[in-house]
Amino acid sequence: MFLKDFKSGFYDAVRHQRVLVLVAFDVDALCACKILQCLFQSDQILYTIVPVTGKENLQQAYIENSEGVRHVLMINCGASIDVVDVLQPEECVRFYICDSHRPVDVHNVFNAIQVKLLMKEEDFDDNPVPDYDSVFRENESDDDSGNDSDDSERSGKRRRFDDASIEKRRERRLWEENRTKILFDYTQFSTFGTSAAFIMFELAWKMSKDTNDLLWLSILGVTDQFLHYRTTRDKYINDIIKLQAHVSRHNHRGEEDNYLISVNCLKISYEDELLLNLYRHWTIFESICHSIGTACKFRIWTLKGQKRLHEFLAEMGLPLTQCKQKFSSMDSTLKKNIKGMIQEHMDKYGLEADDVVIPSYNAQYGFKNKLCAADVTLACSATLESIEKGNSPTDNFLKALDVLNRSNTDALEKAIDLARKQLQAVVTQVQTFLDIHQVLSAGPFLYTFIQEGTQDVKFFSKPNCLVRLARFTLEAYCSVTRNKKARSLPLVLGAPLDADQGTTLVIGIPPLQLDEDRKNFFGKAFEQAAASTNSRTLHDQFDSFIMEMKVEDKSKFFDALISLMQ
Repeated sequence: MFLKDFKSGFYDAVRHQRVLVLVAFDVDALCACKILQCLFQSDQILYTIVPVTGKENLQQAYIENSEGVRHVLMINCGASIDVVDVLQPEECVRFYICDSHRPVDVHNVFNAIQVKLLMKEEDFDDNPVPDYDSVFRENESDDDSGNDSDDSERSGKRRRFDDASIEKRRERRLWEENRTKILFDYTQFSTFGTSAAFIMFELAWKMSKDTNDLLWLSILGVTDQFLHYRTTRDKYINDIIKLQAHVSRHNHRGEEDNYLISVNCLKISYEDELLLNLYRHWTIFESICHSIGTACKFRIWTLKGQKRLHEFLAEMGLPLTQCKQKFSSMDSTLKKNIKGMIQEHMDKYGLEADDVVIPSYNAQYGFKNKLCAADVTLACSATLESIEKGNSPTDNFLKALDVLNRSNTDALEKAIDLARKQLQAVVTQVQTFLDIHQVLSAGPFLYTFIQEGTQDVKFFSKPNCLVRLARFTLEAYCSVTRNKKARSLPLVLGAPLDADQGTTLVIGIPPLQLDEDRKNFFGKAFEQAAASTNSRTLHDQFDSFIMEMKVEDKSKFFDALISLMQ
């Protein structure tokens, strides 16, 4: 059931209660969790936070932590499964689901007692939830029920072929066929709604408990959705505009007030941010080579592309000695003017405004620490998906929470370094794909697989990094191929997951041509292809377009997927 008022329907209900909070492994969920922590601590609400990596882990976490718990909050997990059926809770347990994954399981929508949805109903305008009567029907008693047990067999047969009975069966069959079609249309595409961190911030605002720190967390949540291709550029800009009112309210002070506040106070400011990954913590040259928009436009993996990049930098008046040293050590005049210089010369080199800048926010505390939302998001995501030996997923989750703590600059520095390594691994792998022509066309889609034993392959066993690799691969391939259909073809990419078990992680992403929709149809396609061939697959991720598969079943699975999508 959708909650109209999150404060009375959720927050007031859990006050003075113990709450189990199940959190998915993404930056948006992490930020929402941290906002909620602040609210719970201010009202002395007891809570237990458990990070969950997939559906099986979700079940396990609930079983292990549900004793004595009557209120369970799920952040960016749980919406796409029938939680009451899967978790089998006691009748007194209430589930509150704040999840950006769409579509939401219809059982969750229409369960008015045990399931409460903390979501914006406007997110469902493009794909409305089916009517209750079209997907649920009271169980009709059998035609033979209510008759005396001593009725003769012959009279039973007569009743069975009675006209009214036949008509009822026909109606039932038609209704079921219609229900199947309606549910297929509703669940056909995977999309994403409003950021969970944004929703939690609005809850804090309505209770007059919002602060600049919580506002910064909601900005990071919205940025995370955009950087991992969950929302369209228009939706992202719309959310950024909505946050602008809060930023103005918390940060616009008079000149006199500026002298009264401590330098260590957090200040958030709007800025058109360069779409160059981590450039403030790297060199301009490396950042251009490791950002999708610029790398694909220049085709930096070719000699010709490198030459064009050098020409671009020369025309801007940026010496290579400056470009290849740390941004913080660059000439101050060049640092200040870098954005204007790039925008002035981008048209000649085929760069568009969307490749170069994005509306965003910066946070500053102290004289030194100026942070861009995209950089913190990438750093936090890299920490969540760290491949450091001996670290459990829970360890990574706690380290990522430390990264969000603005006073912990050491944790952020380490996280940024990890994000750089992840970006380098992505670009190296994309270059490998292109150099040895590993991106192949299967007819209705493109596909490629990372070879076992490839350097840095462990990075790609994590979903968010795999999403970025798939997108980078598709854009890079479209920029170099002569195949005119490439932009209208989706991509399926596989990465080795567990060599001992012989499993691979497979992701499907939609074509670049349909980028404005951000609708992914691979979740349903993967399920159907696996079912029709009895392939051994595991659909455990909260993102339905990512799945695990046995390597031996790859060929028969792909044959089925090709015939299904033709």
